[in-house]
Amino acid sequence: MISSNDFRPGVSIVLDGSVWRVVEFLHVKPGKGSAFVRTKLKSVQTGSVVEKTFRAGETVPQATLEKRTMQHTYKEGDEFVFMDMETYEENRLSAAQIGDRVKYLKEGMEANVVRWGEQVLEVELPNSVALEVVETDPGVKGDTATGGTKPAVLETGATVMVPLFISQGERIKIDTRDDKYLGRE
Repeated sequence: MISSNDFRPGVSIVLDGSVWRVVEFLHVKPGKGSAFVRTKLKSVQTGSVVEKTFRAGETVPQATLEKRTMQHTYKEGDEFVFMDMETYEENRLSAAQIGDRVKYLKEGMEANVVRWGEQVLEVELPNSVALEVVETDPGVKGDTATGGTKPAVLETGATVMVPLFISQGERIKIDTRDDKYLGRE
């Protein structure tokens, strides 16, 4: 159990049978009446955001999350097979469990798998990945770094916007959080 007075951004709590992460909190002590804590909570499973008010000192169950480093070994059908780096056990996750960052997942890549009990909540990929450009329009002489962007298909099937001078076969770095081109590798 955790007191509402101990809320901080990033703290995970259990409400109505699901896990919520505190995004913002504000401890309010009005001149009249008792103090309260106004919070903004984000659901770890669905990503929805709600605002909820707690009485000061109210206790709620704290979610015990387990984060394990796993390696994506291969894809079998619609499932992605991950190997635990400590116990060498295999776990199968669907694309829905991994989320929209599945487009950057490559065989041999390590990721952090966050679990609550036996339920997988999220898969955290590295903040940036280096991938090869498989398909893009050819660069033309005179294209500059600040000129514009064009779409490029990467080896994992993801499509990102890259500068005009990037050509097919190059390895580029991509920010997995906001799908942005970071530079050549």
